[in-house]
Amino acid sequence: MPTSTTLTTADHVVLVDDDGRAVGTAPRASVHGPRTPLHLAFSCYVFRTDGDLLMTRRALAKRTFPGVWTNSFCGHPRSGEPMTVAIARHARSELGLSLTDVTCVLPDFRYRATDASGVVENELCPVYVATALHDPAPNPEEVMDLAWVAPESLGRAVVSAPWALSPWTVEQVRALAEADLDEADLDDVPGVTELAG
Repeated sequence: MPTSTTLTTADHVVLVDDDGRAVGTAPRASVHGPRTPLHLAFSCYVFRTDGDLLMTRRALAKRTFPGVWTNSFCGHPRSGEPMTVAIARHARSELGLSLTDVTCVLPDFRYRATDASGVVENELCPVYVATALHDPAPNPEEVMDLAWVAPESLGRAVVSAPWALSPWTVEQVRALAEADLDEADLDDVPGVTELAG
């Protein structure tokens, strides 16, 4: 597995150790496999001003968990790229979205999951929430379907049908339910307290 510290392409992931310290980079196209190294990522849950939450179905061409319903979007920051910049970049490229009120709600979230083909996700993956400034225009190479849902309905799906969702979404919603969130910091993002419920 490549672990060079410099790459000629910007399409890479940041490898991290168990303490979250960057230890190198690897090409994104080759990092996911049966022995995926721990790397830095993020998950973002996007809300409308009415409090509904954007859920997306991953495109069938995705390398990991194709066709699976999941949170609004995920991604990887580049080396030296602030997480909020990476989130804005992925929101634009995957969903044609501009966001506001981007807030980290689970800074230490980490998970490992294996899809049906044996490809492993192994990520230190802080979880963010944000508000959409307009309707999405999804990139079909990334997203095959989307739906705006009441946050409470996602919570019920995690309990009754976790097999229908990405494993990180299931773990994140459960972690949010257990987290001691500062609701004053989340006042600008309608729907978050219902999701964390």
